[in-house]
Amino acid sequence: MKVEHNLVKILVTGSNGLLGQKIVAQLLKKGIPFLATSKGENRNPDCPKENYQSLDITDIDAVWDLFDNEYFVSVINTAAMTNVDACEEDEENCRKINVQGVKNLHDATTTFGLGHLVHVSTDFVFDGENGPYSEEDERNPLSIYATSKRDSEDLLLNSEYDNWSILRTIIVFGQGKNLSRSNIVLWARQALKDGQELTIVNDQFRAPTWADDLAWACIQAAQTSSKGVYHISGPETFSIFDLVSRIAKFYELDSSVVKPISSSTLNQKAKRPTTTGFDISKAREILGYKPLTFEESLSQLEE
Repeated sequence: MKVEHNLVKILVTGSNGLLGQKIVAQLLKKGIPFLATSKGENRNPDCPKENYQSLDITDIDAVWDLFDNEYFVSVINTAAMTNVDACEEDEENCRKINVQGVKNLHDATTTFGLGHLVHVSTDFVFDGENGPYSEEDERNPLSIYATSKRDSEDLLLNSEYDNWSILRTIIVFGQGKNLSRSNIVLWARQALKDGQELTIVNDQFRAPTWADDLAWACIQAAQTSSKGVYHISGPETFSIFDLVSRIAKFYELDSSVVKPISSSTLNQKAKRPTTTGFDISKAREILGYKPLTFEESLSQLEE
């Protein structure tokens, strides 16, 4: 597919994922020209076929061919392998997507002298010993997934090319179409509606992030070429147990079925940080970021 140069303004990778779909929706609403890409066919029925092209960011030839034929003022990279335990079992593929894929986009962006690169990262680059975290705090990843994201950040942090931003985020939730994975909020809401007994960890603390808020921040960083690292999350940090309990309370469901357990009982393949959460004051000040509260986000979910 050939897209005229003057029509393409923003390249979105990983457009079939939840965050990618939210970015596409907001770009359409704003009337901002874009090209959405993911590996394989377009699974987002709300993304016009003329705005979509299949792209595997790990295929350097495909990436360079795209950049050689199109002009982008900004690139928003949401493509990633994010299943933490799956990454632990398949380090090669994890690093291929999360590190080599980012390198391909970075190298193409710098070589062709194109626009601002927005890269989405994670709170898991921290070890959870001293959260909540600011952008300048020392990283210490605990898993293969977290290490791959730290290494992808370093590609930009150590680059002579400075027209980029890294947006770290935490537990992104919301609704999308034909997604390959669900998220904890939708899973917990359905399980509570079904009356299932849930055992939920009470010793991991996060700041869950409404996908629409994160999408807004990605577009804002791209449009304003805001350089550097930004922490983008919900405004509150609380335990995963509290997260599920608050879902039950919001939807007036039985919270007595939610039972607390320790992370040590789960035997998860990948180690998780205990307490993350972010200081989001930089994003508020520079990007104008105004995240919804957790309950405000829940009110936006369709039944």
